[in-house]
Amino acid sequence: MRDSSPLPPRAAVLSRRAALGLAAAVPLAAASPAAAAPSATPTTARTAARTTTIGGDLLGLGGVQVRGASGLPKRLTARSWLVADHVSGEVLASYNAHRLLAPASTLKMLFADTVLKKFERTETHRVTDADLAGIPAGSSLVGVKPGITYTVEQLWLGVFLRSGNDAVHVLSHMNGGVDSTVAQMQAKAEDLQALDTHVVSPDGFDHKGQVSSAYDLTLFARHGLADADFRAYCSTRTADFPAGGKKTFQIQNTDRLLTGAWGVPTYDGLIGVKNGYTSNAGNTFTGAATRGGRTLLVTVMHPKSGGSGVYEETAALLDWGFRQGANARPVGTLVAPLSEGGAAAPPAGKAPKAAAGAPARAETSSSSWGLVGGAGGAVALLAGGAVAWRRRRRAVAAGEAPASDPGDSGLGASDRGGPEAGGPAAGGPDAGVADPGDPGARHRR
Repeated sequence: MRDSSPLPPRAAVLSRRAALGLAAAVPLAAASPAAAAPSATPTTARTAARTTTIGGDLLGLGGVQVRGASGLPKRLTARSWLVADHVSGEVLASYNAHRLLAPASTLKMLFADTVLKKFERTETHRVTDADLAGIPAGSSLVGVKPGITYTVEQLWLGVFLRSGNDAVHVLSHMNGGVDSTVAQMQAKAEDLQALDTHVVSPDGFDHKGQVSSAYDLTLFARHGLADADFRAYCSTRTADFPAGGKKTFQIQNTDRLLTGAWGVPTYDGLIGVKNGYTSNAGNTFTGAATRGGRTLLVTVMHPKSGGSGVYEETAALLDWGFRQGANARPVGTLVAPLSEGGAAAPPAGKAPKAAAGAPARAETSSSSWGLVGGAGGAVALLAGGAVAWRRRRRAVAAGEAPASDPGDSGLGASDRGGPEAGGPAAGGPDAGVADPGDPGARHRR
């Protein structure tokens, strides 16, 4: 585990898709880097992703993307974030929207998108030792025990409220096994056109090569919130969970903006959706809130270490969206799933032009990140992006987290604040789980 040294300057970083989008704008780059490296996941959807930016060209550029609105929150530290309108799918502002980062338990949104409708809420399952085999050591647990019979609804409450990897594994075994569920999740991600996402485990726990992006996580949340059960689970604050016999114990949602735990003010109009933390990945959060008849989605990934930073930055971006969203001209869109009539992204066109330079901090710019001026600068930038892209592809193919961006491996990062197991212990009425604000906490999820 690396030390917790400050993050490097927040220079714009090209994602693989941004580099490929730039290739169309630079004649000297006729040999696309897409031809230089094999696909780590050789599917039609991922092959198409190498020649386009899902959601729009601006989202493939590094740095802040916003048009027509000002006043973005100052001192944002997240490595990636995105603000979108839930109904229209318009992306109102973003920062490194397609940057590949470890998702932690926010990946459970994709798990729910994939498995939630497979079983009725009232269906029951008696848990066996085999159902709980293979849960990674250090996982967050809701307290599922072999020999106890649970309803599907209770298991989903364990997933959404306590981010219980034990509940995830039981539902995965009911769904045909962990490996089958992972394959189904990957297929679901590709149907949603969430092509930054590579699934290794259903629970989001740290695994080499498991990555997603702020854009993809927002897609997962938007798709999930269209389902009444998903929406109900993610907005539930407390629930009674079976402890054996007729006994129960109370579990609490670890979303601090929803519950107000650990001194974080509850956010007016908050719906959910899902938080996550591992000591390697840091904090991630996707939240949704409704005010004045408008629902916004915000995803924040990997802010600097410290207690409740991920919630504070989410709240600040939601505030901005509700104040300035009506003035913002979209910088992209959340695409529709292919299975629901969404159009597959076409090959990328000419990359948008912008002035030289890249904002080092979110508050320093309210315009699109600039392309280095001049043909020579563009070629140099493309070359750097192509190298970064090839490194990412090799890393994923080798089963490692992409680490071409400084400080951007997602996995192997230092502890970045406390885990999301907030409040009383998960795993049973007497379990002692360290609090997220406790500097000694190293509980993972």
